[in-house]
Amino acid sequence: MTTLIRDVRIFDGESLLPGTRAVLVEGNRIAAVGESAEALDASGADTVIEGAGRTLMPGMVESHAHLTWGSSVEKIYHQFILPDDELKVAAWRNARVLLDHGFTSAYSAGALGDGIEVDLAKAIAAGETPGPRLIPSTLERSPEGAEGVETGDVFNGRGAQAIRQFVAYCKAQGVGSLKLVVSGEDALKPGSAGDVLYTDEEMEAAGAAAKDAGLWIATHAYYPKAIDLALKAGARIIYHASYADEAAADAMVAARDTTFYAPSPGVSIAALEASPPPHIDMSHMKASAAERMEREAKLVPALKARGVRILIGGDYGFPFNPNGRNARDLQIFVDHFGYTPAEALTAATKLGGELMDLPVGLVRAGWLADLLLVEGDPTGNVAILQDKANLAMIMKDGSLYKAPAEALA
Repeated sequence: MTTLIRDVRIFDGESLLPGTRAVLVEGNRIAAVGESAEALDASGADTVIEGAGRTLMPGMVESHAHLTWGSSVEKIYHQFILPDDELKVAAWRNARVLLDHGFTSAYSAGALGDGIEVDLAKAIAAGETPGPRLIPSTLERSPEGAEGVETGDVFNGRGAQAIRQFVAYCKAQGVGSLKLVVSGEDALKPGSAGDVLYTDEEMEAAGAAAKDAGLWIATHAYYPKAIDLALKAGARIIYHASYADEAAADAMVAARDTTFYAPSPGVSIAALEASPPPHIDMSHMKASAAERMEREAKLVPALKARGVRILIGGDYGFPFNPNGRNARDLQIFVDHFGYTPAEALTAATKLGGELMDLPVGLVRAGWLADLLLVEGDPTGNVAILQDKANLAMIMKDGSLYKAPAEALA
């Protein structure tokens, strides 16, 4: 099966290429990128898509996915923990919602149900339900009572041996990344972000066991000690890091070839904008969000300038910050972190593909054909990606999930 996409401007994951061009897809791969459709389509494609001057770009990558955090732009839940049957419905819906909004890959930052994301990832891969390529996680592992809110669990107790058993459990479950909540969370328990929830020995054991098992580690870490523990454990990605000091920033720079960073500002901005009913007090959450954004406005540009790979992904899934609004992170990077639109797009595509360790995130010959056809030019205005109606085409793995009306077969 071949698909020819012609007369398109191309943002290739790094820059907007000059002029209009064409892309030929064969099977699930990009076969060629050329300056003219005629040069690519000597034998005649099975499907022809008229780009009409629209922008072709890679599918986006959500680096901080919470598909089991139930709320989406299609359905809001006002409770965090859902019954098992409804949790599955919500997770399957959220996977489809992310794909509807142009996210063709997702790296899980933790689940609210044990094993559910493994089942979801298998269902997506088998074509049984629509969704992004998913690196699944298991329950967030956070020491008992540390946050005062039941968002996670502890498997097998405390200590280095318990951690090793947890990693073995994750390996047997089939997860790709285990989530360790290393810091507390002010938004859930005021004053707890500085708490360190693991010992040095536990984190050292986690790093060694995960490496031996071929698993990645995602970490929730705010303050320098937690960041230090995450890096010593070889974390694949660090979320937040808002209170990094100079030494912690230096350590993140030193680890830039192996560890990614996602500040996760989406939830902070959403909290600041939220207008909850009178019986819900978000004052502590708003205060924490304001402080984090002030600090991250300095930290993120500084780390970016020193080569740290910084990714979008903003804790979507809360009722005030639902799944489906994920592309808002791009505009936040522009407005608050000084990114150009093209730099924000690169964070959402090329760098996200590097996190996934898959040939996605670039429009290049040989890469997987995860592609979006966008009405307008996101390199001039990333906000257009927040409206799924501006996605004329969504292609994942060479298959048209959403095709423009003028596609010719």
